[in-house]
Amino acid sequence: MNTTQTLEQMQQLRLSGMYQAYRSQLELPLNKQLEGHDQVAHLVQAELLNRTNEKTAYYLKLAKLRLASTIEQIECSAARNITKQQLAGLAEGRYLAQGENILITGATGCGKSYLACALGHQACLQGHKTTYLNMNRLIEKITLSKLDGSYIRMLNHLERQTLIILDDFGLAPMTQEVRLTILQLLEDRYGKKSIIITSQLPVAKWYEYINDPTLADAIMDRMTANAQRIELKGDSMRRKKGKANQ
Repeated sequence: MNTTQTLEQMQQLRLSGMYQAYRSQLELPLNKQLEGHDQVAHLVQAELLNRTNEKTAYYLKLAKLRLASTIEQIECSAARNITKQQLAGLAEGRYLAQGENILITGATGCGKSYLACALGHQACLQGHKTTYLNMNRLIEKITLSKLDGSYIRMLNHLERQTLIILDDFGLAPMTQEVRLTILQLLEDRYGKKSIIITSQLPVAKWYEYINDPTLADAIMDRMTANAQRIELKGDSMRRKKGKANQ
């Protein structure tokens, strides 16, 4: 079998990484091309890397993260109340393995969503299914699913996500349907899968925001019992960028 046939069969088998790596090898002088076991190992590694990259791209597409932020772009300082050590621990993903929630609070513009999306990006890189929702989007999904009868399917879809990012918690009024849905999400995921929640409201005021004593007790218990809290501080990052661009 000649090299052209081999390349064609790689394409037929959808071995894109292997195909590109083999083509690159064939373009090299004969004395620089890998042989035998080394060639096989090189092609297999190339295919594995390509599939990993495709999977990551697919997860990032499905996650629909609002911001294209990464862990490397997060600014850590005492003024922001987040350390490099703390960020490194989050980047490792131990909280995902332990089913911990991350509660990120702080004033508007301080980088809560930016940090949450960076953690979501990191989770996708590590092969975890992730979904980003802000409160308005969640309310919309709940309303529409109730109307078209897909509510249970929506809950099942969210339950399968390793990480859910719920952004802007506390901005939109919470209806009874939203309270019950959040409680169900927390119940399904408690101790198994994680939720990152961002809010301008301090955690102490979430009980009042939920505005239903019975459900607030149940929601807050599941939300905070197994959670890490990050209270971001400092000046608005948006204002800083605006001044820098002037």
